[in-house]
Amino acid sequence: MKRNFLLITCLLLISNLLTMEIRAQKQTLTLLTYNIYHGENPYNRGKSNVSEIAALINQIKPDLVALQEVDSMTNRTKGFNPDGKKDLVNELERLTGMNGYFAKAIDFSEGGYGEGILTRLPAHFESFALPTPKGGEGRSLAVAKVDFGNEKEVIFAGTHLCHEFEENRTAQVKAIQNILSRYSGPIVLTGDFNFTSEEMGYEVLSENYKDAALALGNPQNTYSSLEAKIRIDYFWLGNKTDWEIISVEVLDVAFSDHKPLLVKVRW
Repeated sequence: MKRNFLLITCLLLISNLLTMEIRAQKQTLTLLTYNIYHGENPYNRGKSNVSEIAALINQIKPDLVALQEVDSMTNRTKGFNPDGKKDLVNELERLTGMNGYFAKAIDFSEGGYGEGILTRLPAHFESFALPTPKGGEGRSLAVAKVDFGNEKEVIFAGTHLCHEFEENRTAQVKAIQNILSRYSGPIVLTGDFNFTSEEMGYEVLSENYKDAALALGNPQNTYSSLEAKIRIDYFWLGNKTDWEIISVEVLDVAFSDHKPLLVKVRW
């Protein structure tokens, strides 16, 4: 009896040590997505929200950040920056020490408007225009290929789908899946998708990607920041990777009209 007890104890100890070793070999990522309302506080017009967003990022210390509704050197930014036009990604780079990339979706106000990505580590960046079969505002996909060492590489993609037409959103989702299929390795897709889980675009994405919040059993509304009634901001994790979802959190701040979404994963 005593021998059996010792054997079971040893087996449990070995199992725990193996589990700890496997977890130690895995890479943990802290990820953030935030629609920043072109860098202006929507509840205090004429006031920039960039310093507050930078402070939030510095507090959280994410590895990767996706930004939507990003202005670059537009006349609009002069309205809430007394020292002139601003490139919002460059401003956030300066304030956080992260590497930044701007993916222009459209020309706007004598500058650009689109998506942004911030990375803790150096990355290779690309951008892609998305289809708009029903017309409307142009949209883009920003992609960062990030090398974490030890042959661990992640594809991090951020987007902002059409707010007007479901046909556009569905076409954009299909285009995104086609674009990301060209990459190898773990894929994270995030941003403001402007759809709820009842829409076709959600169903299409669910075929190849996992809704992180739903998978964890913790889906929370993200819009608006004062009274969140719908969930339109998501993290999607590629099904080909064995993701361990540690946490999903909607942050209760009102620097923009959306709430930021924070996710921690391990793979």
